[in-house]
Amino acid sequence: MAGRADGFVGVFDSGVGGISVLRSLVAELPHEDFRFFGDSAHAPYGEKTESQVLELARDIVGRLLDEGAKAIVIACNTATSVAAEVLRAAHPDVPIVGIEPALKPAALAFPHGRVVVMATEVTLRLEKYHELASHWGGSCEVVAVPCPGLAARIERGGLDEPDLTETIRDLVGEWAGRVDAVVLGCTHYPFVRRQIATVLGDGVRFFDGGEGTARRLASRLRETGLLAERGRPGRVELASSLNTPEELALYQRFYELPL
Repeated sequence: MAGRADGFVGVFDSGVGGISVLRSLVAELPHEDFRFFGDSAHAPYGEKTESQVLELARDIVGRLLDEGAKAIVIACNTATSVAAEVLRAAHPDVPIVGIEPALKPAALAFPHGRVVVMATEVTLRLEKYHELASHWGGSCEVVAVPCPGLAARIERGGLDEPDLTETIRDLVGEWAGRVDAVVLGCTHYPFVRRQIATVLGDGVRFFDGGEGTARRLASRLRETGLLAERGRPGRVELASSLNTPEELALYQRFYELPL
């Protein structure tokens, strides 16, 4: 069933990472109401099977639509790759917007440079990523770096603790001083942009898909007549499958954290 303009936009991720996308959505569409759901009880999706991710995504989207969502944003690269097309086929009247690694703007900015794509193993394994890399990596050198464990570590907070920087060093340290751009191919990673820069060196440019996703959502809401009335104050709700005061406080800290 088609939504109503006064409904909310449902946004979901495997955990806190999608809050980085949520912030781009709010900046682009300040008059909209957003309800963010982080599935921290099952995080990270990037280390699950494709069938598990699809089942989790179907369940979350079904509940958000039952609660009154007029549109859905999949604020997770892995879930977008696995589930977006299936969800769109199942809900053809609902704008469903996903996110993908921002390889296009990185390749256009550095057509003869070296671009490192940091992402989960699932995202890098799927055909959707390989098509993206093949299309936009024609002139630049694209280096795919799977980052097992990084999203889960970010999920725990404590982003200034030394072990997190060491984890990043173990993953991408070999490229220190040898890379022009980094594509943050998981929505958790923008929260550790500073730590990645510490490892790779000054001058590295970062790209993530949050702003492009926000622009795409705005376009889809406009096309379907679902934009909220301008001038009204939008609201943001944060919820988690780990529904504890501590977890919700962590979500709020991530929402307020400087990027």
